Amino acid sequence: MIELRGLTKVYGPTKAVDDLTFTVRPGIVTGFLGPNGAGKSTTMRMILGLDRPTSGEALIEGKSYRELKDPLRTVGALLDAKWVHPNRSARAHLQWMAASNGIPKSRVDEVLGLVGLSEVAGKKAGGFSLGMSQRLGLAGALLGDPKVLLFDEPVNGLDPEGIVWIRKFMQRLAAEGRTVLVSSHLLSEMALTAEQLVVIGRGRLISDSTVAEFVDRSSESTVRVRSPQLDALRSVLTSQGLTVREDGSSVVPALVVVDSTTEIVGNLAGAQGIVLHELASQRGSLEDAFMKLTGDDVQYHATGVTGPAVAQPNAHQNVMGGAL
Repeated sequence: MIELRGLTKVYGPTKAVDDLTFTVRPGIVTGFLGPNGAGKSTTMRMILGLDRPTSGEALIEGKSYRELKDPLRTVGALLDAKWVHPNRSARAHLQWMAASNGIPKSRVDEVLGLVGLSEVAGKKAGGFSLGMSQRLGLAGALLGDPKVLLFDEPVNGLDPEGIVWIRKFMQRLAAEGRTVLVSSHLLSEMALTAEQLVVIGRGRLISDSTVAEFVDRSSESTVRVRSPQLDALRSVLTSQGLTVREDGSSVVPALVVVDSTTEIVGNLAGAQGIVLHELASQRGSLEDAFMKLTGDDVQYHATGVTGPAVAQPNAHQNVMGGAL
């Protein structure tokens, strides 16, 4: 379990992380989302003792990271896939890590096999692709067979097959009762991977809920309907106080009915003898919900819809000059 209690980090006049309090429970994959500069990486670094909080605390299994004996046996992390000496082989890198925490050498070949790097174990890590480096970083995180795992952009650089593999792998780790916290910008992938979401913006907690709850709360539910009697259908629906608009994304003329159900629309059409060619409920996506809730917290905004977009610094851009 990971517990954050009033976690705060200040750089000069800017609060990179602002009084964060939430719990990451074992047994499920928890997604950690936020726009660039939201404070995700800084939060993870404080959990792992790499940055000292200005105030508050981050606990792993009830202890701060610095209190852990042989920490790789308790928590594993992948924050930077390229954090490895380029002239070391994959096996030598993991053997060095294992020796630092009293982990048997036999575990090195086990984790290399788990992540699919056995055939390149003797090659220098500096020649690895980003996807291979991600796998090596994952092997390092698993080295101590820890109960808690943190991954920052773990699918970066992976091909589609690798993305599916790591998704299922993280879900399997959670199913074993481990605590799994994953930060990612790939919202469509996170919707398939995580059960719980923690969303932050400008260092503050925005939401802590299941994926379904987050989407349902933050996006509208609609019904898409097609009919050869579209004008008549529109009149029937609006006469009942329903909000109806044209489906601008469709080549074939269709209507979108807001905050309704297929049962309501179908019954109203049937009562008037209106033929329907399509009647389908539409649920908002995680991407839609995320953009709606975090739109005011993005670090850069484009200033036009025509011509080249120009990035404009947000007034709350962090003083370090990059994404936190």
